[in-house]
Order: sequence, then structure tokens, then C-alpha cells
Amino acid sequence: MSSVYARRTAVAAGLAALVGTLVLSGPAAQAAPPTPPDAATARTYLSQLTVKPEGSMDGYSRARFPHWITQSGQCNTREVVLKRDGQDVQQDAKCAAVSGTWFSPYDGATWHDAQDVDIDHIVPLAQAWRSGANTWTTAQRQAFANDLTHSQLIAVTDRVNQAKGDKDPAQWMPPLKSYACTYAQMWVSVKHEYALTVDSAEKDALTRVLGGC
Repeated sequence: MSSVYARRTAVAAGLAALVGTLVLSGPAAQAAPPTPPDAATARTYLSQLTVKPEGSMDGYSRARFPHWITQSGQCNTREVVLKRDGQDVQQDAKCAAVSGTWFSPYDGATWHDAQDVDIDHIVPLAQAWRSGANTWTTAQRQAFANDLTHSQLIAVTDRVNQAKGDKDPAQWMPPLKSYACTYAQMWVSVKHEYALTVDSAEKDALTRVLGGC
């Protein structure tokens, strides 16, 4: 009986190892930003946001939101996110990602060169400026632009991020429809965390998306 038990244990261990390998190799195992609140919580957060027209771009520049700042050693925020969101990421002595695999949840694309990957601000810097960040201190804007604690930074396909620009969810949503709920939850959680405003069209779009989650 002991030999039969031993064989069964060995087989079970082998299957577990195989399953683990399969899981780790797929996009579902991809690392990700901090998990946003669930849809019900996001709907509550959305109801608490102040609705008002977007402000102007007067005085705005990306330099008003210092990034990417050093996080530790020679690693800046971009390199930390590349490492966090990638698979098998190798970095050089200066912390630059020299190899790895990145799955972009915006469009479902997989990349093997960090130069094809942008770090997106879920709530864009210019969008934040028009929603209340124009009144913040430089230190507050720096914290927002480099926030690793909340669902604000994510590694995605560069050209998709560039197509998004500073648009809000009434103007742009990720091409991959299956990511709509997560994206809306992330957006709302960030705006709620930083007490940023939403305009009417933006709130309507978020309400529609979250209503189907």
C-alpha cells in the first residue's frame, strides 16, 4: 500500500507542477497594478464624485507632474512598473529592463521589448489637471504621477496608450472590451482617492460601463 501511495503522491505532484507551469505561462498570470475596488464599490465611489465641467489647460505642462522619480537605488517608477507588470523581466545594472514579456490588457497584445511598452496613467495627467490637480502642490502632483499604491499605473502597448492621450472614458475605452469593467473601476477608484471631479458625459459613460459589471 505504501508503494501505491508513493506513486499516487508522485503523480499528483507532477500534475501540480505541470498545472503551475501552464498557469504561470499564460496572460492570466500576468502581474498587474493594485486591484481596484469591485464594481459595487466603484458605483458607490462614482456617486460620491463631484460633477462639474472640466477646467482649462491654462498653466498645464507634464513638468508640473514630476516623473519618473527614483523609487529605490537606480530604479525609477517606470522600471518598477515594467518589472511588476511583466514576466521574466531581466534588468541591467542601471535597472533598465533588457528582456521580458509584457501582456497589454488594453488590446491583448504581448511584447518582448520594453521599448514597445508605455506606462499609462489610468487618469491622465492633463485630465487630472482639468479635474482639480491644477490646485495641488508640486509634491501632490508628483505623488499622483508616480503612484504605485493605487490602480493608477499600468504597462500597456505604446501606440494604444498614445491613442488614448488625455481622453476620459466618454471619449476612449480600451479596445479589448473584456477589460472595460476593470478599467472603469480603476478610473473611478483613482478619481475618488484624489477627490478629482468628473464631467457629466464622463459620469454617464462610467455609469453605463459599471452598470454591466
